[in-house]
Amino acid sequence: MRESGVLLPVSSLPSKYGIGSFSKEAYEFVDFLKKAGQKKWQVLPLGPTSYGDSPYQSFSTFAGNPYFIDLEELIRTGLLTREECGSCDFGKQEDAVDYGKLYLERNRILRLACSRFEPEKAEGYPEFCRENAYWLEDYSLFMALKEAHGGKSWDHWEEPLRKREPEALLAFRRKNTRKIAYYWFEQYLFRRQWDRLHHYAAEQGIGIIGDIPIYVAFDSADTWANPELFQLDEELHPVAVAGCPPDAFSATGQLWGNPLYDWKHHAGTGYQWWISRIAWCLKLYDVLRVDHFRGFDAYYAIPAGEPTAEHGHWEKGPGIRLFEALSQQIGSMNIIAEDLGYLTDSVRELVQKTGFPGMKVLQFAFDSREESDYLPHNYDKNCVVYTGTHDNDTVRGWYEVLNRDDKELAMEYMNIRHTPLEEVHWDFVRLALASVANLCVIPVQDYLGLGSGARINTPSTLGKNWKWRLKPGQLDDRLAEQIRRMTKLYGR
Repeated sequence: MRESGVLLPVSSLPSKYGIGSFSKEAYEFVDFLKKAGQKKWQVLPLGPTSYGDSPYQSFSTFAGNPYFIDLEELIRTGLLTREECGSCDFGKQEDAVDYGKLYLERNRILRLACSRFEPEKAEGYPEFCRENAYWLEDYSLFMALKEAHGGKSWDHWEEPLRKREPEALLAFRRKNTRKIAYYWFEQYLFRRQWDRLHHYAAEQGIGIIGDIPIYVAFDSADTWANPELFQLDEELHPVAVAGCPPDAFSATGQLWGNPLYDWKHHAGTGYQWWISRIAWCLKLYDVLRVDHFRGFDAYYAIPAGEPTAEHGHWEKGPGIRLFEALSQQIGSMNIIAEDLGYLTDSVRELVQKTGFPGMKVLQFAFDSREESDYLPHNYDKNCVVYTGTHDNDTVRGWYEVLNRDDKELAMEYMNIRHTPLEEVHWDFVRLALASVANLCVIPVQDYLGLGSGARINTPSTLGKNWKWRLKPGQLDDRLAEQIRRMTKLYGR
């Protein structure tokens, strides 16, 4: 079936109170997608963000981001007042997130709501606690411990807590029951509000595409609570960390710093942690995009302490065995394999064996030096095509600075020599929609024809990322009709 959708992070919705949330603006976006004839909404990871504000570096692979909790609902249910929410300083810029102010104010206002929360009267709260205890007990304890240690990474806590000695953890729990209970409260709100939005989207015929990074953060409940799953030494320090080798884009490679998995241990458990993780995600989403899929075939290991990624080496991943175990336990899985970048034959073979669709990005297609797999005439139907991803510039911003030879190739390939810059985004959207790819996903910025100022993320940089937001009223019925007509034209 040919379908299309739109990529928009929840954080980029034009909600009140400083950041996109599960507010009425989220429901209005679903309505916009329906008017526009779309079938999918792709979001970025929904986990709680840590330093750097990246959704790909989270304190938990299971928990949800409390920033996305709709404060308007808490006003309606009496946990907060409009005056209390209105008195918060979430920043003055309506088209950008101010994470510094958000961190201080959201924590304060949600804790105030928690002080008025009555668990015994909350619908479904006991069931939520029972169903999620397997990850939420560790997460809430981890976050309360971080709070007690001034936000320090867990490897800087006292040894009994760092190494999870039962007596030390029990003593902390007894003294900090309210702090721990707060994290149960916020996760309860997150899940109820997300489930309601997800259900509404389903009623409108819109499926949600979720996203997970292959790795978890070192400073996370996942690593602290399950050190045996990772390549750590006896003192719980990483032996090696994740990244990418040097290439044409980076002379020293990319040093991500995530702990690497001990795949031998995972295999010995029948991949139970991965089964729990993927099963959880497939409850939250209808389709799951797995970032850096090639790491399951072979992953790049950089010795811990190295200042760059130059001295790493490749090690073998779990390969098809992991996905056979997942399939046996979970059954059919709607997964998109992020297989971008340099691919070996063994990576291609793994993607083919799983049957998962891979990704195609038009911004990678126009390399005048060589034939590209990303040019649409080379596509197989079993793929997902994008004009760009969250890591790319907007298509207009990219095209504006494209070198002369590559731009000449694009103009000739698409016959757009006379298209003005302010209209060129529609030509790339048309090329993606017209391709044979079963699914086409377009970032909302590319439907709006926005320039580089609307870019979501520039990899390996800090300070300006994950901030961009839609302005109220930026999506209208005229744009929805334009998208709907083009979608219909190409049978999606």
